[in-house]
Amino acid sequence: MPATDPDHTQAALSSDAPLKPTRQRKVIHVDMDAFYASVEQRDNPELRGRPVAVGGSRERGVVAAASYEARRFGVHSAMPSVSAKRSCPELVFVKPRFDVYKEVSLQIRAIFSEYTSLIEPLSLDEAYLDVTENLKGVEYATQIAREIRTRIWEETSLTASAGISVNKFLSKMASDQNKPNGQFVITPDMAPSFVAGLRVGKFHGIGQKTEEKMNRLGIFTGLDLRAMSIEALRQNFGKSGSHYYWIARGIDDRPVRPDRIRKSVGAENTFERDLSSYEEMTEVLAPIIDKVWNHCARTGIRGRTVTLKVKYQDFQQITRSRSVQDEVQGRDGIARISGELLAGLFPMPRPVRLLGVSLSGLNTEADEAVTDDGPQLSLGL
Repeated sequence: MPATDPDHTQAALSSDAPLKPTRQRKVIHVDMDAFYASVEQRDNPELRGRPVAVGGSRERGVVAAASYEARRFGVHSAMPSVSAKRSCPELVFVKPRFDVYKEVSLQIRAIFSEYTSLIEPLSLDEAYLDVTENLKGVEYATQIAREIRTRIWEETSLTASAGISVNKFLSKMASDQNKPNGQFVITPDMAPSFVAGLRVGKFHGIGQKTEEKMNRLGIFTGLDLRAMSIEALRQNFGKSGSHYYWIARGIDDRPVRPDRIRKSVGAENTFERDLSSYEEMTEVLAPIIDKVWNHCARTGIRGRTVTLKVKYQDFQQITRSRSVQDEVQGRDGIARISGELLAGLFPMPRPVRLLGVSLSGLNTEADEAVTDDGPQLSLGL
């Protein structure tokens, strides 16, 4: 059987592949609906029904979250606040309250823990749950998802959406289908056609740059991705190529990991031409810092250590770090420390081909917290 045959199992193809589970898993992805904005609308009746953006309204501000009323105008997370206001003149900006979001997230996490101990938080507003063996002995994962969503509403006055399937990738894709306040099931029989019709940019874990590279290779949909050999994908995307090969077939053997803790958050960029001047480097650092801060703003993560990564023309790599006592204060704090670390390296011995910025010593290391119903599955999901 050829390696590109979608029926060829991962374990049969590769000796170092993870073993296929002997029992069909039941995985739920729970995703809170417009979490930060919904909390603000819940706590302030004057904001209900209005377009709301959580984030800074100043010139260099960024939207951390947008209500569904704001999304109708094209406002979305990580969008510059100036652009958001231009798209929606009636937009109301609200300062983030991460202490409140974390408190609510812990309430939701407590609900999850009544059903399973296998909970993998992705951020304050979403998590995977493995309910193959659940604490309440409920047969159907769809019923568990429905009960959890009802409990969340009753205890927090917030809505959640859920995706149910046999693995993490498919459940994540499913949770987007009936948002807000709905759930969706992808059965094993549905998986191949569902994935085949997806644009690769919709795949969880495939960002804009990877999507653009795939498009240049003629890969636009899951069906196109499935047509690629595993060797070709590894050649073009390194270790990630194997993962893309399997998710194009709806196969994802990654376990739900309750001990998953993010140690750092960072971004980097390799330049089309090598850079030599401080002015050039500070200019290209700005969007890198934006990416780091956008993730922090979206997830509530904060950290104490900023690290600057520099890769020279000859591929030699160095890092420089600085820590503060409490936590780095906002995007401006990350930018200030990064700029000072960069300035300390001048004059540069060689031109620079890559710069990166990361934030570590995260608050998650000590206390990480945790977004029309689908058909009931006869095969036990």
